[in-house]
Amino acid sequence: MPDALADLGVRLGPRGGELRVWSATATSIDLCIFDSRDADWVAKTIPMAKSEGGVWSASSKLLVPGTRYSIRVDGPAGPANAFDSTLHLIDPYARGLARTSTGDWRGYVQEPDTFDWGHSTKPRIGLDHTVLYEAHVKGMSKLNPDVPEELRGTYAGLAHESTIAYLQELGVTTVELLPVHQFVSEQRLIKQGLVNYWGYNTLNFFTPHAAYASKEAQFGGTGAVLREFKGMVKLLHEAGLEVVLDVVYNHTAEEGLGGPTSSLRGIDNKNYYRHAPDGAYVDVTGCGNSVNTATFACQRLILDSLRYWANDVHVDGFRFDLAATLGRDADHEFQTEHPLLLAIRDDPQLQGAKIIAEPWDVGMGGWQVGNFPGGDQNRGWSEWNDGYRDRMRDFWLTDIAAARATGSAPNGIGSLARRLAGSAHVFSQERGPLASVNFITAHDGFTMADLVAYNEKHNLGNGEKNRDGTDNNHSFNHGAEGSTDDTEIRDARCKAMRNLLGTLLLSAGVPMLTAGDEFGRTQRGNNNAYNQDGELTWLPWEERADWQQDLLQVSRQLIQLRKENPALRPVRYGKWGETVPSATQMDWYNKQGLSMSEKDWDSPEERTLQYLAASTPEFEEFNRILLIVHGLEDDVTVTLPEHEGVSSYTLLWDSADEDASETMTEHGPGSELTVAGTSMQLFRAS
Repeated sequence: MPDALADLGVRLGPRGGELRVWSATATSIDLCIFDSRDADWVAKTIPMAKSEGGVWSASSKLLVPGTRYSIRVDGPAGPANAFDSTLHLIDPYARGLARTSTGDWRGYVQEPDTFDWGHSTKPRIGLDHTVLYEAHVKGMSKLNPDVPEELRGTYAGLAHESTIAYLQELGVTTVELLPVHQFVSEQRLIKQGLVNYWGYNTLNFFTPHAAYASKEAQFGGTGAVLREFKGMVKLLHEAGLEVVLDVVYNHTAEEGLGGPTSSLRGIDNKNYYRHAPDGAYVDVTGCGNSVNTATFACQRLILDSLRYWANDVHVDGFRFDLAATLGRDADHEFQTEHPLLLAIRDDPQLQGAKIIAEPWDVGMGGWQVGNFPGGDQNRGWSEWNDGYRDRMRDFWLTDIAAARATGSAPNGIGSLARRLAGSAHVFSQERGPLASVNFITAHDGFTMADLVAYNEKHNLGNGEKNRDGTDNNHSFNHGAEGSTDDTEIRDARCKAMRNLLGTLLLSAGVPMLTAGDEFGRTQRGNNNAYNQDGELTWLPWEERADWQQDLLQVSRQLIQLRKENPALRPVRYGKWGETVPSATQMDWYNKQGLSMSEKDWDSPEERTLQYLAASTPEFEEFNRILLIVHGLEDDVTVTLPEHEGVSSYTLLWDSADEDASETMTEHGPGSELTVAGTSMQLFRAS
């Protein structure tokens, strides 16, 4: 990328500082420095000079730590331009933000970094050992009684010893935080008296969201907020936990034309956003605008932001919201080899960072699962696998609902098996199973408890007359909508959750658990709680029912079993007739213990599978497991397979049992055992 785009933003020197801003279309830009006592009063205006590559610069001895500043930009009229020289705009590279008494935003010159990282280092957990835990900073600790009240719902609350102890005991390795870049609520929500709780409405790509800091840090200013954020990362790292950020580079809080102009639109609307020839926005995000990653300036802005968070703030990786938008070219078409996607993968300053795509957007050709740039197992893109999500929900939920209604499930077990083994039909041989981020739920959609308790969404509280949120939930309420006192229904729901958790944590790929699913958190049927900032979305820490405590124990046990059995965590796909290091050698058997036939794979009447998987040692000891999956509601008799080198099978976990601590039993090859309806059993083969 052009060297002229290097060092944008404020750079401090011995005689003040220099501001560099990119705009190819502007005709003039002024740097405005505000009075130290009043961020609404401009103390000095300095014209900026344009140089190579559309970079404008100005220097001032007043541009020192603590200074609040803005830019005012003018330029020609035109269908894709939106210049207004009266507006005070945020420098896109501002490392700090401050608010005025009227609610406007100003850039803030951050103090030089003196944060003491001590002996804290990044855990650098391999993808094959990674268990992602998608969480919301505020929602995670807001109701935690062990966190001091003034720290609940904050960065410090997330890093509190009680929160960390909970995460460690659960066994997850990597906390994936919903957006923490400074964001604001959409104009529509503000008028409704609501807020954007999830945070997918970014104001600035370099500053942490101030409202998630403790009041003490907020009063201390943007520097104190950043220090609290770094302190959170440091403490999580010292506990062996990674921090991945959900980042929103596909659109900004400026919304559609007519929305608020705070930064990019006023600086160079023509180049920062995607446009049709008539100047209308090409909106492939559904959020009003789409950042134009076909321009070098946008690519550089995103890369510089990633480098800052990875190196200055020490985060361990990124999950890219609507990542297909980032890979669109000048014609708005997705390109697997897009320069930005390759640069994120290959940038020397981002080596070792986890890079995870949400591989779709809402534009034409927006579904791109399996099409992000590969690489070796340590540097390629991983992707959210929505096909995994839907097929697993279908197998355990909608297929069972259909079988109850019609007497026959609509699908066999083959679709589940492909995804259980790492989705090789979706991702290339070179990328391997770790390209797949497996999930059953995410922040967007039903919680796991709601998947098994609701057939329909219940979103009236969102203020959109239940029109928002998907209608395609792949859910099954098991006979009653919502809460019920019916013991049979409640037992069936609990077993369904155990099956969903078991499938997620025993599949090849990278599992992602949504915070609260480990103990059955409910949102009372709301599948789009983006504007619900309250107890509906905060994690409950007290008054959990007995079945929730049991489910939490199951979740812990499953994560531990995944850790202990490398056969469940292949790094590479196996190849028929070859020994591939760190792959899994797989054998598939039916309920009679015989090799699977075509009918066994496809028949809705034969939804029982025995999956014998052996690790191919490279870095860990040899390991072999047997996983039995039974997807019909009647019990079935299964004959354990006879396989060379296997002398016995030790039962490690049975989803039909509520108690995760049941005594394990040993069975010989060829022996028969009963598998309960709609259940799973995991064995270690000796």
